[in-house]
Amino acid sequence: MPELGRIYWTRQGLRLAYSAVLIWLAASVMTALTAKAPPVSGAGPSVAAAVLLGMFDRVVSAAALPLVVAVVLGIAAAIITRRDVRRRDPVRRFTRQQRREGMARANGLCELEAGFGRRCGSTAEHGDHFYPWSKGGSTSLQNFVAACARCNRAKRANIPSPGQQRRMERRRREYLPQSSSISVGERQPLP
Repeated sequence: MPELGRIYWTRQGLRLAYSAVLIWLAASVMTALTAKAPPVSGAGPSVAAAVLLGMFDRVVSAAALPLVVAVVLGIAAAIITRRDVRRRDPVRRFTRQQRREGMARANGLCELEAGFGRRCGSTAEHGDHFYPWSKGGSTSLQNFVAACARCNRAKRANIPSPGQQRRMERRRREYLPQSSSISVGERQPLP
């Protein structure tokens, strides 16, 4: 569980940093555009060109640092995505046996969260990867969750938060025998 939490918070931090840099970039450009330009003497097209050139220089100098930071964050995101692709389990679909065992473990009901930490409880129609396959989630019984169509669509390929993982494991204590494993989520190792 700590590894999945670290992965979740790293990605959330990267998203937040990228949003902050975009706001920083927009604010820098707006500030540069609205800054009072020094007076230019003369008349005609050369004055207009000097004003535009001065404005361009201010925008470039104001946007340089945020653009560099945005590029660095983009490279970090590309590296993470590339590693996710390398981690992908060669088997995408759960076997019939895994599906049968996972559905039986969930008593044929959706295991995902309906709201306020409650179990959805609708009839399960899908076997879903708790930790998404596209992000390196394993096609294993530990990563299998029974899901109704609505919850499966709502979850999409999002990485569950550590809180969602804890709540899922707490809910599983209610309907699984004491001897059963309640842990959920598994990630493929890098090859």
